[in-house]
Amino acid sequence: MLLVTKRSGNSEPFDRNKVISGVRKACQGRPIKEEDLKKLGQRVEEDLRARGLAEVKSEDVGKAILAPLKELDKVAYLRFASVYQDFDGLEDFQNAIDELKSEE
Repeated sequence: MLLVTKRSGNSEPFDRNKVISGVRKACQGRPIKEEDLKKLGQRVEEDLRARGLAEVKSEDVGKAILAPLKELDKVAYLRFASVYQDFDGLEDFQNAIDELKSEE
């Protein structure tokens, strides 16, 4: 069983559906298939389990989501990253956009 330690200090079992649900919010209005969201959730879970740890931090779950989401849809990635990485203003968005452009 893989546990996730929340910021509050509480732990709960990893739930792939929670990952998918969180990513789905970032993908609203984007041309993303439900099957792609399920694959992303599976990929995140496999990544976390491959680390061989019994417990991971919720921040690690967020980090594990970023790379596959960036591959899936860059707009959804920016939406998710802006919340997860706590963007403070336009400069944070611009930095993220510049980074995406440099990777193309």
